[in-house]
Amino acid sequence: MGDQKVVAYYTSWSTYGRNYQVSQIPAAKITHINYAFANISNGQCVLGDSYADTDKFFPGDSWDNGVLRGNFNQLIKLKAQYPHLKTLISVGGWTWSSQFSGIAADPAKRAVFVKSCADFMEKYGFDGVDIDWEYPVSGGLQPGVAADKGNYTTLMKEFRTELDKREAEDRRDYLLTIAAPAGPTTLQNLEINKLAATLDWINLMSYDYYGAWDKPTGHNAPLYRSTFDKGPAGFDIDASVRAYLATGMPASKLVLGAPLYGRGWNGVTPGASGTGLYSTGTGPSTGTWEDGVLDYDDIVKNYLPRMTQYRDAQSQVPYLWDPAKGVFISYDDATSMKAKARYLRSKGLGGVMLWELSSDRGGVLIDALNSELR
Repeated sequence: MGDQKVVAYYTSWSTYGRNYQVSQIPAAKITHINYAFANISNGQCVLGDSYADTDKFFPGDSWDNGVLRGNFNQLIKLKAQYPHLKTLISVGGWTWSSQFSGIAADPAKRAVFVKSCADFMEKYGFDGVDIDWEYPVSGGLQPGVAADKGNYTTLMKEFRTELDKREAEDRRDYLLTIAAPAGPTTLQNLEINKLAATLDWINLMSYDYYGAWDKPTGHNAPLYRSTFDKGPAGFDIDASVRAYLATGMPASKLVLGAPLYGRGWNGVTPGASGTGLYSTGTGPSTGTWEDGVLDYDDIVKNYLPRMTQYRDAQSQVPYLWDPAKGVFISYDDATSMKAKARYLRSKGLGGVMLWELSSDRGGVLIDALNSELR
């Protein structure tokens, strides 16, 4: 796999209706698993879903009280099979980021939070902590304040100090990463070069550039800007990467996000492109698990056979359009994933991060990435 990381998120809820279990993860093809998510309660890291995380019975598990079961035990077993594999506990996420701002602002709260996350990491057999604060200052589900920008840097420095101390005690390495925004209005709310100096790497969430919250359609994860895009500049992968690297951070510490899902719109007209691209839509299409979001597997099985596929030569991503039904879907396929892998190699980036594993059960997109990264 070379020096490039292949970081992949596994979500706790995959164990339910999706019925995608830890044992199905193609561990030979990835280097790191980020488990989403731990929650924050009373300023401390806590289980996000105690049944899925630590209690669900899998074959071979013990029913004894106090014995670790659930996804966390399955991850430990998976690592025993694949010694190269590392796991990180991801904390927060879009829904559970409300307490970050208050914690980061207060030295006493920071100390309690950092210790609790490090304790959580060690207790449940993880190799590191991944902080997913969405987002400092502004742009997330939760309101932030201007001071978040500097406070986030301070928080991560204190995480690094704590993990360094435990590394010395335990004689092993512990990883520290974050998930960071790609949009031009949100990335300016981070002290990127200072964060990079503290972190092992930054996972760039270089997707969701367009979605059905926007009335105009667009690419979920365009590599480059399309001439049909008349919106503000900066909403493409190359622009995001250049903005991060312009801070002086090492390219090797930037890991490029790639989606294993697409985004869909309804009520789409032909528009200037004639194919529904950067045209008007009325809202989200039907999705796999939620409106407007479609697993790669679902797209290939249920949409690709009956819709017309186009490829944007500039943005280097495919899209589907059904003019009769007015449905537009932006997604990635093997060809676009290979292009992104070549791009990250050309920039000397640290690897690729995938959201999330249950969307590409056949490993088509993961295989495409690895074919270029190996």
